[in-house]
Amino acid sequence: MTYSVHSIPVELSRTNEIIGRIKLLRARIEGPISFATSLGIEDQAILHAIVASGAAIDVFTLDTGRLFSETIETIARTEERYRIKIRVLVPEANHVQALIARDGVLGFRDSIEARKACCHVRKVQPLKRALQGAAAWVTGLRRAQSEGRADVPLAAWDEEFQLIKLNPIADWPLKRLEAYVQEHAIPINPLHGQDFPSIGCAPCTRAIRPGEDVRAGRWWWERDWGRECGLHSAPNKQAAA
Repeated sequence: MTYSVHSIPVELSRTNEIIGRIKLLRARIEGPISFATSLGIEDQAILHAIVASGAAIDVFTLDTGRLFSETIETIARTEERYRIKIRVLVPEANHVQALIARDGVLGFRDSIEARKACCHVRKVQPLKRALQGAAAWVTGLRRAQSEGRADVPLAAWDEEFQLIKLNPIADWPLKRLEAYVQEHAIPINPLHGQDFPSIGCAPCTRAIRPGEDVRAGRWWWERDWGRECGLHSAPNKQAAA
């Protein structure tokens, strides 16, 4: 089946119904499609749609070794609810050991470079292993999540990972997402109810304060508002590509 990266966003935009979008993506794209879930509310909605659609999409998550216990429990609850097995990937132990030996256990707070090195070992490297051989990668990115994600496309070619990056709810506002989760009684991470709209590693995530950006709790000690871990570093460039 022949497909065009440029035509996929147009087709996706014709429906706001997530199950229909997942079915369309599976029908249009040849080869394996992988879904990397962080167990956040966006990803839980997408996972529900994947299961409901019956689409053959590989589901995995990255266990950095520093996840909140609530996130681990959400993995178990999700597997039980949907009767699936979420593939769990972990970083290479020797790489983690070398990183800690060099920077210390909290060295990622010393500089942006050190933090990005930590993210690279614990997230980016495992993700690259997980996506080997995949034709497309599904994510839960939304434009309303932050200013830095305001131009996230529904689909685009990802130059770094050399595959199609699919963001099927990129155009969903938060109210639409919350309504979908409530309608289908989708299990979500309890931290979302404690002012954690964006949940990452425990040492790197705090609750946000009233009026703060939804990603203000991620790497809060940094002053750079373009804070990303390296998995989604250049959505604007991807859109242009």
